[in-house]
Amino acid sequence: MLSFHFLQKGAGSDREEEIDFRGGNVHVITSKESWDQKILEANKDGKIVVANFSASWCGPCRVIEPLYKELSQKYPSLMFLTIDVDELMEFSSSWDIRATPTFLFLKDGQQLDKLIGANRPELEKMIIVFADSSFQGSKGSN
Repeated sequence: MLSFHFLQKGAGSDREEEIDFRGGNVHVITSKESWDQKILEANKDGKIVVANFSASWCGPCRVIEPLYKELSQKYPSLMFLTIDVDELMEFSSSWDIRATPTFLFLKDGQQLDKLIGANRPELEKMIIVFADSSFQGSKGSN
């Protein structure tokens, strides 16, 4: 049985409630500029991007976060990003994000696929498929 424990440290300090996506191989996107930079980097490296649109108050986002970090370490051929929909509302809306978490799979800035919800087996399956296709189609030799 899973149990959840959320920390709140005093009134007005809601920063402590944020999901910690740092660590692993996950890049936290805090602006449109940082998104553009990572997309350019992924395009240059021939990587498929996995973009996780989440929110600090979202229970399912918290549940799937450890798996997302783990997968980011396991599949370095992909670029893993996370975007807080509350911090980047307009940007999230521009990608038609209507629920959290939503995972977008992008190649050359274009959407290849989308997964809505914290569906662990489906997320893992999609990442494996895209990692395999990314590996086979990658530029250069590692």
